[in-house]
Amino acid sequence: MVKKLVMAQKRGETRALCLGVAMVVCAVITYYVLVTTLLPLYQKSVWTQESKCHLIETNIRDQEELKGKKVPQYPCLWVNVSAAGSWAVLYHTEDTRDQNQQCSYIPGSLDNYQTARADVEKVRANFQEQQVFYCFSAPPGNETSVLFRRLYGPQTLLFSLFWPTFLLTGGLLIIAMGKSNQYLSILAAQK
Repeated sequence: MVKKLVMAQKRGETRALCLGVAMVVCAVITYYVLVTTLLPLYQKSVWTQESKCHLIETNIRDQEELKGKKVPQYPCLWVNVSAAGSWAVLYHTEDTRDQNQQCSYIPGSLDNYQTARADVEKVRANFQEQQVFYCFSAPPGNETSVLFRRLYGPQTLLFSLFWPTFLLTGGLLIIAMGKSNQYLSILAAQK
């Protein structure tokens, strides 16, 4: 009976140690992926200064209004603001600025023109309702454009690192408990 109990304990300890090691390995792989993908985007983001933006004007541009320029087939919201005492163009995120510098906001669904137009109208109404809001600007010298929301801010980075840290801590705790259980079993067997 005692030998069966010891063998069952040993099998359980081995499985727990394997689980702990697997959790640590998964956490290390996740850290590697995050460090190679998300961290460079965070470091490259220059939109660090938070300031108050005052709405100057908003208008919706359709493709007819932008003649002579290659423009996608969707409605385009253009927002001008006053940030830190100077005129600037507001972009929704970093990606919006990279996709099309002529649009402040690009609707999420571009399949249906009427749905996209309704989405742009709703965003425009929100801006006109709230005339003063916080925005992110680049360091002094490049204040011709500002962001409404940062994609790669410190909150995103911390939230992305939370789960791998939780996984690593849990794996290390399981390994520590398994090893301490083995140590206590050896001490009990010696007495």
